[in-house]
Amino acid sequence: MSNSNSNNDLNSNAATNQNLSSNNKRNIPHYSDQGRYPDSYYAASRNHKPDRPTLKNDIQVEVCVVGGGYSGLSTALHLIETDHEVVVLEGAQIGWGASGRNGGQIVNGLNASLQKIKKSYGQENANFVGQLVTRGGKIIRRFVADYNIDCDLKEKNIFAALNNGQLKDLQETHALWESHGMHDREMLDKYGIQEHIKTDAYVGGIIDHSGGHIHPLNLALGEAAAIEKSGGTIYENTLVVDIEYADDSIKIITEFGTVTCKQAVLCGNAYLNKVIPKLTDRVMPVSTQIIATEPLGDLADQLLPTDVCVEDVRYILDYYRLSADKRMLFGGGTVYGGQDPADITAKIRPNMNKIFPELRDVKIDYAWSGNFALSFSRVPQMGKLHDRVYFAHGYSGHGVTGSHLFGQILADAINGNTREFDNFAKIPWIPFPGGRALRVPYSVMGSWWYALKDTTGM
Repeated sequence: MSNSNSNNDLNSNAATNQNLSSNNKRNIPHYSDQGRYPDSYYAASRNHKPDRPTLKNDIQVEVCVVGGGYSGLSTALHLIETDHEVVVLEGAQIGWGASGRNGGQIVNGLNASLQKIKKSYGQENANFVGQLVTRGGKIIRRFVADYNIDCDLKEKNIFAALNNGQLKDLQETHALWESHGMHDREMLDKYGIQEHIKTDAYVGGIIDHSGGHIHPLNLALGEAAAIEKSGGTIYENTLVVDIEYADDSIKIITEFGTVTCKQAVLCGNAYLNKVIPKLTDRVMPVSTQIIATEPLGDLADQLLPTDVCVEDVRYILDYYRLSADKRMLFGGGTVYGGQDPADITAKIRPNMNKIFPELRDVKIDYAWSGNFALSFSRVPQMGKLHDRVYFAHGYSGHGVTGSHLFGQILADAINGNTREFDNFAKIPWIPFPGGRALRVPYSVMGSWWYALKDTTGM
């Protein structure tokens, strides 16, 4: 598969790449609020977190992973399990970005449907992706079991349809999943979905018995602890400002120290900032928001009696679930470009009230926002910047499972098993029309169109 914008554009030789980001050196903005966790329910209820050092000297290591979110943690843990020496560099704190702020839903699949992948990239690529999309959830469950991670793991998720057009699309999706050997999904009619969600908002849906939900920040913290217990090293508040390439090594330059390594993996996703311009231009940060109610007690069990997590199937969707202490965690909305809305509660609460009028007067204890990296095709991207430098990003809002899967694929590639990496790396990436300057207005116009389709049922 070839395309003028494919990963081959990034695979130039070491000399050409020597100063790939030198123009940006030491001009990289720091994370907001000095890298402290946002005032979220997840941060308030997180497990014990040790203080980790900032890198302040020059070190050498076999593999350096940049990014302390799920992609980086999964890559590092898979590598350590296969006897590699690994250092993880995180610019803020472990799970500070999307991995510690998201909806916590273990949803099998990518943002781009298998139908879209088939249409855009052919049946062979659809078959390849269809064989992989359930693996991320299995990796999470293995990590939780093997490393005794306390992250409130619960089972099952539901895709909900608000109109008959959406339900028809879900029926076609269900048939396609079945054709790829995914037999854990079950269609629900209006009465069937009400056994799980006490609302009249939906006409039906799909329940995925292999899905689930977790406390996302505690999952990240548990994976970080597993890395350290297994011999890996993690540096926090260690901002990468440049990368230098040589024939036999890579030097990762941070504010106060350097890491010289044989191989590097870049997993900064929406928070990589401008260290690598060629990666920055491939994706767009998009913010999504979540509110957490006060504990609901018995009312929580009445609204979600089977304790599943839920997302609807609109272009700009709602997603929600119950926390371990019976709060409603309700998310949605998008802001292209990654800015936070002025009033998160005012933006999200009306959507929650439409689904559950019973919550109209409950107190909102937490409201927060976070960015995910959106690719134009909604297909995550994987590739190389250099023979020794790998990257993965662009999960487009479906990163909990996808990032864990990509971590395994990246580790496999470093271990010499490149089949799955090569298949993803050869999928052409599609630039945003108009480049960086127009990617936000273009995406906003597109979202208006899809929102109209959602509203009218077209």
